[in-house]
Amino acid sequence: MPPLLLTAHDCVGHIHLIVGSNAVANARCSKSIEVGAKPIVITPPEAEVHYALQDRMKAGQVQWIEREFEDNDLTSLGRTEVDNVVDAVFVTLGGKESLATRTYISTLCRRLRIPVNVLDAPNLCTFSLPSTHSDGALQIGITTSGNGCKLATRIRREIASLLPPGFGSAVERLGTIRRRIWEEDHRSQTLEDPSTAAENEDDDIPTQKHTFNQLVTETDFNAAKTRRIRWLSQICEYWPLRRLASITDNDIDTILQSYSAHTQPPTTSQTTPPLDISALDLRSRPTPHIILAGSGPGSPSLLTLATHRAIQTATVILADKLVPSPILDLIPRRTLLHIARKFPGNADAAQQELLTLGLEALQQGETVLRLKQGDPYIYGRGSEEYTWFEEHGYKPIVLPGITSALSAPLFAGIPCTSRGVSDQVVICTGTGKKGKAPEPPAYGEGRTVVFLMALHRIGELVESLVNPFSVSGAGDGMKGNAWSKDTPCAVVERASCSDQRVIRSTLEFVVQAVENEGSRPPGLLVLGKACEVLKGRGGARWVVEDGFEGFEGLDDLVMSQNGGGEMREMAVEREKGREGAMVL
Repeated sequence: MPPLLLTAHDCVGHIHLIVGSNAVANARCSKSIEVGAKPIVITPPEAEVHYALQDRMKAGQVQWIEREFEDNDLTSLGRTEVDNVVDAVFVTLGGKESLATRTYISTLCRRLRIPVNVLDAPNLCTFSLPSTHSDGALQIGITTSGNGCKLATRIRREIASLLPPGFGSAVERLGTIRRRIWEEDHRSQTLEDPSTAAENEDDDIPTQKHTFNQLVTETDFNAAKTRRIRWLSQICEYWPLRRLASITDNDIDTILQSYSAHTQPPTTSQTTPPLDISALDLRSRPTPHIILAGSGPGSPSLLTLATHRAIQTATVILADKLVPSPILDLIPRRTLLHIARKFPGNADAAQQELLTLGLEALQQGETVLRLKQGDPYIYGRGSEEYTWFEEHGYKPIVLPGITSALSAPLFAGIPCTSRGVSDQVVICTGTGKKGKAPEPPAYGEGRTVVFLMALHRIGELVESLVNPFSVSGAGDGMKGNAWSKDTPCAVVERASCSDQRVIRSTLEFVVQAVENEGSRPPGLLVLGKACEVLKGRGGARWVVEDGFEGFEGLDDLVMSQNGGGEMREMAVEREKGREGAMVL
């Protein structure tokens, strides 16, 4: 089958006949109205009319003829200037029962040479509507020639995403330049033609310019004209689209003044570009972005693809203090890295320092990545930072991360929910605002509680759980809701990292266990019967499990299937990472 001829039609004032009243008919009416045509819908009174199409009919945007289609509709409903023949027909009837009607209308239209489009029947169509991207004067149409409209829509989205924002305005400006050059050349040719000047002007008039009697040859005129058109063609062909998109209305005047049709043969100054390319490139630099991203619990294998891409493309990275080194090793050497200087008593000052550094970088046009551990909206001050940057004129992009609140228990062999054991998961913080301890959650037999940022005050936390009345300001709702000292719990530290550690115990002995074994931040506390669904303590006060083997089987599988190519690729990427990185 030969390719279709793609054309663009001026449909202003045209009559489009739509046979049918379903959702597709509404879409066809919408497109007709958009291009300035007048849609007429023909459908019997008993037919179901799409709700949006009803609204268009009530608003007077669509004419509705309540009856079956008739042959003379094609030659009586159109414009008078084309003998009342309609300009295009859209048949939106569906189902096998309408096949005969669709075929009959298509045959009539072909006989009268009226363009016809039939739903889901490429063999009955004389034209099809491409999937279009419209941006002002710019229109891009994609068609798969009836082989899959969904694919055409996908391709159109992909192509449109590659264009600079608002590129349609740039197209209009370039068109303005071309049109004004043509108008000026046409006017100049009339004014500067020697024979025309002799007929219309008098040499003795004192107001004439000193250049009036100077001979203007056709060669000089064509040289100026060609020079301008050639320059316009070259920038359209070779300039990056972002640079073209940065041309402003003021630039149009600069271009026309630099390449005036009245100029004499080009001098050195006239051979220089009319626009400062470096200034345009500075103007077309990508908009500064602030990205709030979660790095997951610790292993680089648990980064989302979006966050990994942000790490590779950001020009400035502001990382939390507890983001593990395997994550930081992925940061390219060219990227400026600042790690938060947070320590007890300095958290707020360090947080403000990061915000200030981020704002300064944004003001310099940088792409700033605020890299957090876990998920930015799970006790990561993500909402506060979002609000702060938005108030300063920069709307953040937020990328989720795998929160350690749910993944760390998994890597420790603890299912947060398990039928018959736990049907609730509660995520809490052990450190509230200004370092204050929040009110602990009430006991629930089927509840699993995960405490983040709590190990540094685990003694106080356990006391508040087993004896809620000891907590200053404990609410009345805490009465009778104390947790038993026999409640299973687990401390999970550096989850998914090679030095992961799990301490399994109960509320009675967990404080002593942490004191004896020491701390290995970052860590969290998991509380509830779910802690012993898969693994127990064997009667011991506590047991310690060191190391992480969560991905060894997966790594072996990958190595066996591709000869280790992917693993070598990751190793090379890490090697290129932090060696020589600039850390403040």
